[in-house]
Amino acid sequence: MQILKWVFKLFFLYSVFDVFSVSLAQTSPLQTPVCSETDRAALLGFKARILQDTTGILSSWTGRDCCGGDWEGVQCNPATGRVTGLVLQGPERDSDHYMSGTLSPSLGSLSFLEVMVISGMKHIAGSIPESFSGLVHLAQMILEDNSLQGNIPPGLGHLFNLNTLSLNGNHLTGQIPPNLGNLRKLQLLGLARNSLTGSIPTNFQNLHSLQTLELSFNLLSGSIPDILGQFQNLTLFDLSNNQLSGQLPTSIFNLEKLQDLSLDHNQLIGKIPNQIGSLKSLTHLSLSSNRLTGQIPESISRLQNLWYLNLSRNAFSDPLPITQGRGLPSLLSIDLSYNNLSLGTVPNWILDKELSDVHLAGSKLRGSLPKFTKPGSLNSIDLSDNFFTGGISGFFTNMSNLQRLKLSNNQLKFDLLEIKLPDGISSVQLQKNQLSGSLSRILNNRTSSFLEILDVSGNQISGTIPEVTEGLSLKVLNIGSNKIAGRIPSSISNLVELERLDISRNKIMGIIPTSLGLVSKLQWLDMSINELTGSIPRSFLGIKNLRHANFRANRLCGEIPQGRPYNIFPASAYAHNQCLCGKPLPPCRGKN
Repeated sequence: MQILKWVFKLFFLYSVFDVFSVSLAQTSPLQTPVCSETDRAALLGFKARILQDTTGILSSWTGRDCCGGDWEGVQCNPATGRVTGLVLQGPERDSDHYMSGTLSPSLGSLSFLEVMVISGMKHIAGSIPESFSGLVHLAQMILEDNSLQGNIPPGLGHLFNLNTLSLNGNHLTGQIPPNLGNLRKLQLLGLARNSLTGSIPTNFQNLHSLQTLELSFNLLSGSIPDILGQFQNLTLFDLSNNQLSGQLPTSIFNLEKLQDLSLDHNQLIGKIPNQIGSLKSLTHLSLSSNRLTGQIPESISRLQNLWYLNLSRNAFSDPLPITQGRGLPSLLSIDLSYNNLSLGTVPNWILDKELSDVHLAGSKLRGSLPKFTKPGSLNSIDLSDNFFTGGISGFFTNMSNLQRLKLSNNQLKFDLLEIKLPDGISSVQLQKNQLSGSLSRILNNRTSSFLEILDVSGNQISGTIPEVTEGLSLKVLNIGSNKIAGRIPSSISNLVELERLDISRNKIMGIIPTSLGLVSKLQWLDMSINELTGSIPRSFLGIKNLRHANFRANRLCGEIPQGRPYNIFPASAYAHNQCLCGKPLPPCRGKN
């Protein structure tokens, strides 16, 4: 789903380095760049505002010549000694490398700067300096994934040479400055993942060069302006996760170059216009989690390049468009879950396609589980909240690539003995059915090391919790509301990656093993309504990240571990036991 968006990002980052390569190509071996003292002072002003730099980049900023090649991330024009590029990029998904501090207004003195990239530094806070509005030669400003605050300076609308402005992933507030519509050369505008409010400015109509518009994950309201349909060069259009309302403007369906249209998680109403079939280049369409109604138009089947279709969580009604022959030939992923559809059975055109993701939850499907014509391509299946009956034998045949399975809240009835899970599966959710048999059928020494989520709660599973071998990657284990008895094996400590454990509403007895305190990544623990005895082990104090725990309605006794978070959980988490004491309950009496 995010692949296309990264393609665009990479395109613009490559153009950043093209600027640098031109500068380097102009440097002959005999030339020695001489750093402008004004620019050197501006860079050192930035360095002085950075209180901590675990990337190590700024440690290279020493000596008098900032253009000699030793100052990491700094590029200069060798003929003038003026700084033309500043590129400081933090590594992605690496919390150990960052810069903390604020952006210095002194960077506004880099009057010949063409490229400014300060991204992924995570903890650079404060506002964007007004002085940046004076960088009239700037072509690219990328300040992504920091902690910048305050309003977007209106003066940025005076940077008429900008072709890239990306402020994604900060904490910016206020409205989008209308005069950003003056940036006629702008090709990429990214303001996503902030807290911007208000409406989309109507004078954006001047941004005729715009190719990428990312405003997702904000608090924008109002309707989608009809003028956005004038962006004939637009290829990526993402307004998802806002509070936009009104109908889909028909003008956006005239954008022949549009490849990615994401308007999900808003409050849009009305129908999908038939003109959607005109988006010949469209590859990605997400309109999920809105209030759209009516039927899905037949013209959608004319989208020859569409590979991702998500219309889930709306109020679309029957019938589905009849897609035959070459209709939607590129489709890989489809999600029609939680609409007002009464499909009865999975349509043949879905069963016969070579799909990776099929999500039809809450679509009033009935009968036996479907048989896919090309099961080897399937990666994710969600058929939960339907009315499927019968068993599961043979369902997984040839599903060698399946990673995620969700069949929860149906009326399936079978013994766990029937299940033979694919080797690479990572998530299995079968809760709220009528499954029986022993848990050891799916949790044993043959369980795949790829399995991270196993939820079989709300069934009729019996037997005991099996011994757990080393090497499993389970993060979520939910076996609550079954008929499981016996003791908790001490080998449960082998689940070193476990974050959520729910064994509530069973018939489990005996003491809580102290070894469970070694599962240090645990965040959610529910052992309520069983027949556990003994005390809550003090070893649990080693679980530092626990946010929820419930020991209610057992036969536990003794002092509750006196340390956070156990002594600040609500008293209801310990209620209806034999003789627990200590905060948050009344204090214990005597040594015993």
